[in-house]
Amino acid sequence: MNFDKEYFNLGVLDTLSYKNTLVHRLDPRTKVITTFAFIVTVVSFPKYEIAGLIPFLLFPVVIFALGDIPVWFILKKVLVVSVFAVFIGILNPLFDTHIKYHFFTLPVSGGWVSFFSILLKYFLTMCSALLLISTTSFPGICHALRKLGVPEIFISQLLFLYRYIFVLMEETLRMVRAKDLRSFGKKGQGISIFINLVGTLFVKTIERAERIYHAMLSRGFTGTIHFVLREGFGKKDFVFISATGITLYMFRAYDIVGLIGRLAERMFN
Repeated sequence: MNFDKEYFNLGVLDTLSYKNTLVHRLDPRTKVITTFAFIVTVVSFPKYEIAGLIPFLLFPVVIFALGDIPVWFILKKVLVVSVFAVFIGILNPLFDTHIKYHFFTLPVSGGWVSFFSILLKYFLTMCSALLLISTTSFPGICHALRKLGVPEIFISQLLFLYRYIFVLMEETLRMVRAKDLRSFGKKGQGISIFINLVGTLFVKTIERAERIYHAMLSRGFTGTIHFVLREGFGKKDFVFISATGITLYMFRAYDIVGLIGRLAERMFN
């Protein structure tokens, strides 16, 4: 079943975080800080900027290489969610018809430029976020956020959300399997069956949440989730943050693509 496949793919990102590479051994705070700086820098570009964003592709390429992360697995997840980025900018060419550039003899309106800029920004930010999870793990990210001063209640909500998504998926998987075992051909595929499944899942979710809550209280839960991670901020983390910060500043402050183009023109002329 497709649902089974999607369920088992859900935890693969955390599985990738168990590797022992240079990127994986960095302190989680280092990776959170650099990823946040990368995302802020990317989205700070104006809406008509495309060439200035191209050098930022170096960041995910380096993380893919150093972290030994499967490229196609991450790209598939980026493409699945890309429909939302497409919906955001698909109408830009209709409303912004001012000619911004000429591609050879073909006029390119500002709407198309801003549309492709949105897609490129989405690709860069989504790749960096998925790479952060696949090299750090979601609990590791929450641990880093706590160390960086994020309120405890926010950390707890994130951890509960992530942990019990899997519980909800397991419950849904059992219901889908039961429905399929009781269905023959196209029987049991109507909208009424789907509505009944959603309603039943909602009731089971409330019941499960109550049981989990009382179990946590009986074990002395006071609102703080304790971690067993023992990372330390070392020289390699300082070097990584410094190198990333300098690179991001250079990519943002200077026209790297233009400089490379002018350099190539001088070399061949």
